[in-house]
Amino acid sequence: MSNPTAAMIVIGDEILSGRTQDTNSNYLAGQLTLMGVDLKEIRVVSDDKVQIISAVNRLRMKYTNVFTSGGIGPTHDDITADCIAEAFGVSIDIRSDARAALAKNYENPEIELTEARLRMARIPDGAELIDNPVSKAPGFSIENVHVMAGVPTIFKAMLAGLLPKLTSGQEILSENINLKMKEGDIANHLGLIAQENPDTSIGSYPYYTNGAFGCNLVVRSPDADRVQQVAALIRKTFSED
Repeated sequence: MSNPTAAMIVIGDEILSGRTQDTNSNYLAGQLTLMGVDLKEIRVVSDDKVQIISAVNRLRMKYTNVFTSGGIGPTHDDITADCIAEAFGVSIDIRSDARAALAKNYENPEIELTEARLRMARIPDGAELIDNPVSKAPGFSIENVHVMAGVPTIFKAMLAGLLPKLTSGQEILSENINLKMKEGDIANHLGLIAQENPDTSIGSYPYYTNGAFGCNLVVRSPDADRVQQVAALIRKTFSED
């Protein structure tokens, strides 16, 4: 049986302009690998309604789960929740449980929960809240789409509560082999090894450091024995004198 699949949509003009560096996709990839979910695609889109809706609708039909980060704050350009609602064809409004979660941040919520802050309590109909233990403003899941904050500490906290609820697969194990050889010199033999061991995945990642070429080869499989066997074969094939 194949593992569940996933895609991520990173939302925000600040990512595309280079003002902010995305770290959420890297963190998500590592967490999904540990639970045996295959992250197949990562998209970065601007704070644009058409782009967000298009990405959500395409990816949710293609993968088991879709994760988003960014665009659920209190400002005018935080449009993700509205876009998700439109993508699913449902209404969106302030929800009492989301408002109650937000209210925990304030001594006098009736005054301090301004119209701008209440934007973070607007949840599409039918969605389930994702807890936010850091700043209380919740994310939400609707069908197979999981909508979370862009701030890395909050994204990680939301993900910690969400992932145990999702279907996991077989963890993908890996082993790294560092060869001080040019990729072109190993390509033919490496291709034959990959062809003869289709139950494993072999990646080649060349580098150039201190005037010398090299390759990091990574063998991946859910079967620990097969990882070791193929890694040993690669080392034997390319053993350096």
